[in-house]
Amino acid sequence: MDQGVFRTLGDAEKMTLAEALERYWREIGSAKSYPKQEHQRIRHWQAQPLAQRYLSNLRGVDFAAYRDARRKVGRAENTVRLELQLVAHLFNVARKEWGMEGLLNPLNDIRKPSGSSERDRRLMAGEFEALAAELARNGNPWILPAFELAIETTLRQGMLFKLERAWLDASGRFFRVPREHQGKGNKAVPAFVVLSSRAAEIVEALPECKSGERAGKLLGCSQNAVSVAWKRALAVARRRYEEAEQAAGRSPMAGHLQGLRWHDLRHEGASRLFERGLNPMEASAVTGHRSLNMLRRYVHLSPAQLISKLG
Repeated sequence: MDQGVFRTLGDAEKMTLAEALERYWREIGSAKSYPKQEHQRIRHWQAQPLAQRYLSNLRGVDFAAYRDARRKVGRAENTVRLELQLVAHLFNVARKEWGMEGLLNPLNDIRKPSGSSERDRRLMAGEFEALAAELARNGNPWILPAFELAIETTLRQGMLFKLERAWLDASGRFFRVPREHQGKGNKAVPAFVVLSSRAAEIVEALPECKSGERAGKLLGCSQNAVSVAWKRALAVARRRYEEAEQAAGRSPMAGHLQGLRWHDLRHEGASRLFERGLNPMEASAVTGHRSLNMLRRYVHLSPAQLISKLG
């Protein structure tokens, strides 16, 4: 103490992780660009037994056990990584800004999940047609167009459902995205969402939504409606495919209409841009990627396309 080295744990011995998470949400989490996801993680942590422990009593072994338990129940590596990252940041904030200088960060002492591996899933031959047929049977006039526009525009689902008719240029070939809707970081979108000729046809044919919560939006249904329809279409299309193959005396191909996520449509769209002949700068202007390295993760050229170029 005379040398000025001793640090009291002070408030860290009186504040539980649950209380710290609540303060973290008020001061930091709620101000983030995407607070909804942050709030969900905080609520998840507050429901854990560790949340009732004082900050000063939490150790690396506690979070290592949490990590292993989450893996055991099948949570994705990236999900676990983001959960641990939130608490690690909380401890750093507590040390630097909440007067808990003597508090050690227990997350520094454990091995972190590396995150999810890069996906390279694209639509296989026949998958687009099968899914389009199932989505068309849904009866919702915006479901199938949303599917096609996700590929043609490469937009993430969230931004696709934010598009408003008022943003559409008089030419019908691009949307002007207001600055407040352009986002930040790796979720940013370009100031102009350009439309291919096919995308322009889809937009022109869409029915207008003039009332309700979605009034003025390009797509008059909710993201949840599309998510539900998407999962059902995948399951039904796979079942129809298996029945057709078995009736023809063939074994259904593993992976066909399986393991496909909505976000894979962004990968499909980005890959098609290069197959249409766009260069990296032109493609990134469409997808909104700020770096070519991030763009690379979304582009998966087909062997047939490469062979045709090689000659």
